Amino acid sequence: MQTLLLIAIALFAGLMMTRLFVKFHLPDVTAYLVAGVLIGPCVLGRLGIGFTTFEKVDSLSLINDVALGFIAFAIGHEFRLSALKQTGKQATIIGILQAVTATVFVDIALIIFHYLRPDILSLPVAITMGAIAAATAPAATLMVVRQYKAKGPVTDVLLPVVALDDAVGLVVFAISFGIAQAMKNGTTNVAALILEPLMEVVLSLAFGGLTGFVLTYLERYFHSHRNRNALIVGSVILTVAVSQLKIPVGPFTFGFSSLLVCMMLGTVFCNFCPLSEELMLQADRWSGPAITLFFVLSGAALEFEVFSKPAVILVGVVYIAARSLGKYFGAHWSAKLAKSPETVRKYLGITLLPQAGVALGMCATAYRVLGGEDGTLVRNIVLFGVLIYELIGPSLTKMALTKAGDIQAIPSEVKSRRKKELESVTKPVPPSFDK
Repeated sequence: MQTLLLIAIALFAGLMMTRLFVKFHLPDVTAYLVAGVLIGPCVLGRLGIGFTTFEKVDSLSLINDVALGFIAFAIGHEFRLSALKQTGKQATIIGILQAVTATVFVDIALIIFHYLRPDILSLPVAITMGAIAAATAPAATLMVVRQYKAKGPVTDVLLPVVALDDAVGLVVFAISFGIAQAMKNGTTNVAALILEPLMEVVLSLAFGGLTGFVLTYLERYFHSHRNRNALIVGSVILTVAVSQLKIPVGPFTFGFSSLLVCMMLGTVFCNFCPLSEELMLQADRWSGPAITLFFVLSGAALEFEVFSKPAVILVGVVYIAARSLGKYFGAHWSAKLAKSPETVRKYLGITLLPQAGVALGMCATAYRVLGGEDGTLVRNIVLFGVLIYELIGPSLTKMALTKAGDIQAIPSEVKSRRKKELESVTKPVPPSFDK
C-alpha cells in the first residue's frame, strides 16, 4: 500500500505543479523536478510527507528504468533514414565534436584548478570529471520538444545529436577514465577499462537492432492497435530487462546500455515498419504517466547536502562553467564546420546542457573504482552539477528553441477562441422549463 501511495502522491504532485508553473511559462519538466524536490527527503519528507528517505525513492527505480527505455525508444524515431539524409552529416559531426570539446574544456579548467589547489582536487579526479562532462541527458530535452511541439532546423539536429551523445560519451569516458586509473594506481587493467565500455556500445547496438527486427516481424501478425501497442510495450520492457545483465568473459565483464539498446530498437522499428509513425504515437500515450513519474522521482533523488561542502561547491562551479562553455562553443564550432544554418550555430549548444542519467552511471563507476576521498568527491560534484543542470536546463532549452523560431507562440486569435470555448463549456446552463 505504501508503494502505491507514494506513486499516487508523486503523480498528483507533478501534475498539480504544472498548473502553477504554466503561469510562469516554464516547461512541465521543471515543474515535475521541483515537485519531486518538494516531496523528497530534503523538504516535506523531513515532516513525514512523501518520500521520507532516499531508500524509498530508490525502491521505485524500476519505474525510472522503464520510463528511460520509452524515452530512448522515442528518440530512436529521430533516426528515420528519410530525415537523416538531410541532417545525418550535421548530427554526426556535431555529436562527436561537441562532446569532445566539453571534455577538453573541463579537463583544462580542472587541471589548472588542481595545480592551484592540489589539496582539494587530485589529477585523476580532474580527468574523470572531464570524461563525465561529455554526457547529455536526452529525457529533459525530448520532453521540452514534445510539450511545445518544437519543429525547425535546431530541433531537427538536436535530437539526433542528443542520441549520438550517449555513445560518444561512453567512448570518451572509457579512454579518459582509463588514463585516470593508470595515474592513480600506477598499474591497472587499462584494457578492461577501455574495452568494456567500447563493447557496451557495440553489444547494445547489436541487441537493440536484433530486437527491432523481431518487433517489426511480429507486428504483422497483430491487427488491432491495442495488441500492437502491447507488443511494443513488451519489447521495450524486455530490452530494459536484458540490459541489466552482466556477461563475464575471462577478466572482462561486458554489459549493455539500456538507453542505446532502446534507441536502436526504435531506430530499426521506425525505418522498417510501415505503421511505425502511428504505433509509436500510441506507445507515447501509454508511457506518459511513467515519464511523469521519472522526472518527479529524479527531483526527489536530488541530494541538497552537497551544498554544505564548500570544496564541492567550488569545484562544482568550475565544472559547470567549463562544461557549459565547452558544450556551447563545441556545438557552435562543429555546426560551423558542418555548414549548418546560423540558428543552429547560435542556439544548439544551449540545448545540450541538461545532464542526468548517463552521467550518474559514469559517476557510479568512478565512485566504485576510485574509492576513498576521490570517489566521494567525483560523486558529490556530479550530483551538484545534475542538481543545477536539471533545474535550469529545461528552461534554457525552451528559451533557445523559442529564440531559434522552433517554438512558435500561439496566435492571439487562437488563444481567444480557446478561451471562449472553455467559457462556453464551464458556463452554467439555465434550468429548462419545457413542458
